[in-house]
Amino acid sequence: MSWTPYYEGTGVPPENPAVLPPPPPWRAAGQQGGTEARRYSAAAYRPAPGLVDAVNAALHLRRPLLLTGRAGSGKSTVIRQIAAELGLGEVLHWHITSRSTLADALYRYDALGRIHAHNLRTLKAEARPEGDGHEDDIGEFVQLGPLGTALLPGDRPRALLIDEIDKSDLDLPSDLLDILERGGFEIPELARHPRPVIRVRTADKGVKRGIEQGWIQCSEFPVIVLTSNGERDFPAPFLRRCICFEMPPLSLEVLTDIVAAHLGGIEDGSTEILVQAYLKKLNDGEYVAIDQLLNAVHLLRGDRFPDPDQWQRLEDLLLRGLGRG
Repeated sequence: MSWTPYYEGTGVPPENPAVLPPPPPWRAAGQQGGTEARRYSAAAYRPAPGLVDAVNAALHLRRPLLLTGRAGSGKSTVIRQIAAELGLGEVLHWHITSRSTLADALYRYDALGRIHAHNLRTLKAEARPEGDGHEDDIGEFVQLGPLGTALLPGDRPRALLIDEIDKSDLDLPSDLLDILERGGFEIPELARHPRPVIRVRTADKGVKRGIEQGWIQCSEFPVIVLTSNGERDFPAPFLRRCICFEMPPLSLEVLTDIVAAHLGGIEDGSTEILVQAYLKKLNDGEYVAIDQLLNAVHLLRGDRFPDPDQWQRLEDLLLRGLGRG
């Protein structure tokens, strides 16, 4: 099979437009908003030695699992595999930045939107004294964040990924302590409302849940995986409430197993060259992610490129370092 240049750089449409090839399995948007690609990723993941025991310890103790390791080592995929094996449904995702706050992860209250809606109703009421039949519904202006949704009561625990927590401000890990211990929190805006039960939006698309007396309390503590690239230390009280696991360095054997799990083995010299080139970049301290290796192997394996210069240019493009690890 040879390389097919779908794009020629002429800007002139062909008489018979070509059909693009199918994407690699881990990039298949597919149906249900990429659900199939996420299932594939979970099935193809290969846990590091000792990780299975760490996950089971966290499950038994109902403690969050804190995974530390260099970027691109597969930390965030662990929770997808856990959720798939345990039947926990869609994984909730809280991606941490330096501006992230605990309040945002629990819930958001759109006070300005509610005021605007109230003003619109007042104007309509003045124009039509009989009214428009719509009452003020505070629930329309409250939406639970990923952590707040994970703490909703249910028959099964929810799976939550708190990604790159080491990028948070210094206070966020400590702010999490009370939530991790109690498994519940109050929404003051709903607690003060005269209605005892108010339905609000959740982090799950199109799903609403009733909140009683403004209090959310989990019945099953969520399965939480936190990831850290090791860019900072955490306070001891926070670490004490987690099961901590350090992801081991990637080796040639591990990388070969990862490629085999995704692409069906290494049967040609080009694949071995790419794996070794990727490992060299890692050992040199460069930040290159696993999906870059998979992209390169998917595209460059076999004999599709008779021109060695073109092959080398594409290798440099696909395995380009993203900075220092």
